[in-house]
Amino acid sequence: MTQIRQATEQDLPEVHAMVVGLARHHGDTAMLTLDDLRRDALGAHPWLTILVAEAAKGLSGYAALCPIAQLQFGVRGMDLHHLFIRDTMRGQGVGRALVAACIGVARERGCRFLAVGTDPDNLAAQQTYVAMGFDRVPQPGPRFRIKW
Repeated sequence: MTQIRQATEQDLPEVHAMVVGLARHHGDTAMLTLDDLRRDALGAHPWLTILVAEAAKGLSGYAALCPIAQLQFGVRGMDLHHLFIRDTMRGQGVGRALVAACIGVARERGCRFLAVGTDPDNLAAQQTYVAMGFDRVPQPGPRFRIKW
């Protein structure tokens, strides 16, 4: 069974390795250091909220949330900046569990929406977001948003 929880100091090396893997998958070179990750997720003024999916054999994925705002409307939101599931754990509901937990975090923090983008070729992710209640957002690239 997979448990979703907030990342701790002990998780950071494994999360860092997954971030590097995700960057590589998209043809990028990760510049993120472990100290950067520590500062942004656990520092005095955290910039990110990182949730991890933990299974019996360790971490199976992570999600990184960033706060965003529509200041002129007085609306808070969250951006699901990263979502990564290890190859061996895909298709087992881990991604859906992480997304559901992200929605929960956003709601707890008084947000009125969660936004996410995906690679234009990742049709499976696009279909999953729609199936979870997200709407397409008319912006460049596939973007989705769920409101409450």
